[in-house]
Amino acid sequence: MTEHPGPLAGGLPGGLPAPLTRAALARPVLDVAADLLGCHVVHATPDGAVVVRLTEVEAYAGPGDPGSHAARGRTPRTAVMFGPPGHLYVYRSYGLHWCANVVCGPDGTASAVLLRGGEVVEGLALARARRPTARQDRDLARGPARLTVALGLDGASDGHDLLSGASPWLLGRRRGDEVDPGRVRRGPRTGVSGEGGDGARFPWRLHLEGEPSVSPYRRAAPRRSGRRGGTGGDGTGSGRLERPPAPDGPPGRRLR
Repeated sequence: MTEHPGPLAGGLPGGLPAPLTRAALARPVLDVAADLLGCHVVHATPDGAVVVRLTEVEAYAGPGDPGSHAARGRTPRTAVMFGPPGHLYVYRSYGLHWCANVVCGPDGTASAVLLRGGEVVEGLALARARRPTARQDRDLARGPARLTVALGLDGASDGHDLLSGASPWLLGRRRGDEVDPGRVRRGPRTGVSGEGGDGARFPWRLHLEGEPSVSPYRRAAPRRSGRRGGTGGDGTGSGRLERPPAPDGPPGRRLR
């Protein structure tokens, strides 16, 4: 992805969100995940900017979390997760769809929050052009694969700093972004098999009640012999999957 002026260039009709601080993202992953609900993600490109208000996230810790890509320690793929908080960790799920996470926690802890869903609040025309099969505006970023497409995100965004102000990316909060804690719901992570999908131990999917841009919960496919699943902030699970899950929604639903 070619570098270009960030979201500060030209501003936005609704005003720029105030960037979150690195200290705010250096806290425990569940605290960060809850605080990200209602925040805005901005991506500026030569074609324009798209802004998504986050309504659904999932928390993934580092070593010790069986649902995390970092469960077995640092690898070239997960190196950015071990870096300073505030950077994007982007990977391709099952070789099909890009997924985006915000690195959080103290430097070296490898925790991250998967951006699972949100509402496109600015740049609707551009988001619709990127997602022409979306039936309704609520579907533009409803699920992690849809969200990355709507934002124009790909693997070249891995490692980008969301807080620097010079990046084409920005993660911030506008006045009024704070949400009523009573609207926050928690449950098992979507599509995660094995221990990492245990909702009693890891009720780490957080979403805002009543938001139409929240994706449906989907259980992991039954374990069977075959491909060993990846572990991590993609909801693909830590066990063996019968088949790659749909990007969001009920099994078998195509990305729309």
